[in-house]
Amino acid sequence: MSDNPSSKLNRRRFLAGTGLTAATSVVLDACKPAEVAPGSGAPPEVLGPGRTAMTLRVNGDNKRVEVEPRATLAEALRVELGMTGTKVVCDRGACSACTVWVDGTPVNACMTFAMDTAGRSITTIEGLGRSGSLHPVQQAFVEHDAAQCGFCTPGMVMSCAALLNRKSQPTLDDVRTATSGNLCRCGTYPKVFEATLAAARGGAGTKEG
Repeated sequence: MSDNPSSKLNRRRFLAGTGLTAATSVVLDACKPAEVAPGSGAPPEVLGPGRTAMTLRVNGDNKRVEVEPRATLAEALRVELGMTGTKVVCDRGACSACTVWVDGTPVNACMTFAMDTAGRSITTIEGLGRSGSLHPVQQAFVEHDAAQCGFCTPGMVMSCAALLNRKSQPTLDDVRTATSGNLCRCGTYPKVFEATLAAARGGAGTKEG
């Protein structure tokens, strides 16, 4: 190529064009489904888009449900299993009213896919007590009047009970931190803190079963 200005412009265009083509090829290659090497076994199972049968282990019992891959754990619990103790308020992970435990860890059920919890241990507010008795945190909430409208209460109880499982004698700051994601429109936070600390003094920490 010559060194005149138009040639230099063409050279730049040529290099830019080839670079774009190469980059596009890399992106498209990355989007291709992985090929299964001969003899390496069957390709992974594809679930959906329709309803798929699965088993959820909820409060120690195996529950058979059929859900679409997009179904949340909150939907599976409330709609498929009729366990309405888990509340859905914001449905976007902002209020934590739908808090349940998955393998002992508090999670927002409205932000967790039901299929992601298959084979794991799920505990809801219905399964928190034992032998027909209230969990100590639930009992303390009653005794200390820590509920008003009640929409946030199940999530609050699950968060506070999980805290006592991790730390049997929490401080006020510990309780505040544990419930920092739980929103209460009625403003019952002081009573929630009071109830949780009272439950801790009574030895409320119990490991999930």
